Amino acid sequence: MSDGARRAVADARRLVVKVGSSSLTSAAGGELDVARLTALVNALAVRHGDGTEVVLVSSGAIAAGISPLGMSTRPRDLARQQAAASVGQGVLLSAYDAAFGRHGHTIGQVLLTVDDVTRRTHYTNARRTLDSLLGLGVVPIVNENDTVATDEIRFGDNDRLAALVAQLIRADALVLLTDVDALYTASPSDPDAERVPVVREPGELARISIGGTGSAVGSGGMITKVEAATIAHAACIPTVLTCAEQVSEAIAGEDVGTVFLPGERSRGSRGLWLAYATSPRGSVQIDAGAVTALRERGRSLLPAGITGVTGSFTDGDPIDVIGPDGVVIARGLVNYTSGELPHLLGRSTKELAEAIGPQYEREVIHRDHLAIL
Repeated sequence: MSDGARRAVADARRLVVKVGSSSLTSAAGGELDVARLTALVNALAVRHGDGTEVVLVSSGAIAAGISPLGMSTRPRDLARQQAAASVGQGVLLSAYDAAFGRHGHTIGQVLLTVDDVTRRTHYTNARRTLDSLLGLGVVPIVNENDTVATDEIRFGDNDRLAALVAQLIRADALVLLTDVDALYTASPSDPDAERVPVVREPGELARISIGGTGSAVGSGGMITKVEAATIAHAACIPTVLTCAEQVSEAIAGEDVGTVFLPGERSRGSRGLWLAYATSPRGSVQIDAGAVTALRERGRSLLPAGITGVTGSFTDGDPIDVIGPDGVVIARGLVNYTSGELPHLLGRSTKELAEAIGPQYEREVIHRDHLAIL
């Protein structure tokens, strides 16, 4: 099956490739390594020239802005990260424009925020923009809009963004490039560590020790890449994880890195959007009966099954649904504010309609706006 997934990457007509900051900057960080960037572009340009639609999700804006601003390390505070991103984004795009230009290819910049893939109208607009660029033969260079994102509304890394973009544009394959050549059973520095050539389904990862952030200039790590591969699995998109130096082999379907097999049945764009693209603004706790109603009967969430409310949210916001054991079982778009809900708990919709008014005879989360996790 792994050979089939690798062939799918090799044959993909619409391909999303994500590259991390550590693969684009100097060993010391803080300075764009044009030679490494050019090598990546050369590989992707060949594939694009063969007729494949390529979307490049590229980190590196903050890292590229460190040196021009006279900083020695990646800034920790959000304001200076945004300043570095503002300067570095221009440096990064200029390098990409020159590198792709030597192959006669045109690039287009697409900066996204969480709202662009969580608010339904923004989500549709983002898809339309990317589809249009690809239809025109452009190579979109996608990044999170770090200059305006806040701690509360940001992806935090480009791995999840890449998986969501792959789902958004219905890509045939996803390639995640990092500074490690594959997923290993332990830290790559451990002499007993073995390469994991294939992951058939996310449950297999329980036996693997996965580390955190891998570099001084990046914001992600192996954990975020595995999470991205899990999103792609749910969208039935095969994923290859490897280092940037092996990008040519990876997109050719060769046995490098780790391949994550696609799921057998996609959850559908709506379910994936709710489950992975949204960031919860709060949560509700529910009883065992409500868990059964949601999981086994496909029902909507009603006030009668809710035992508690956490966080501050308004109607239409995404929230998590937590079972009595503390495990998140679902995410959905709520029909009430966090201020209204506590007064409704444990009561039926019929009772609420009679006591307060007919406008309260509605679900807390309708099943059409609920994704079981």
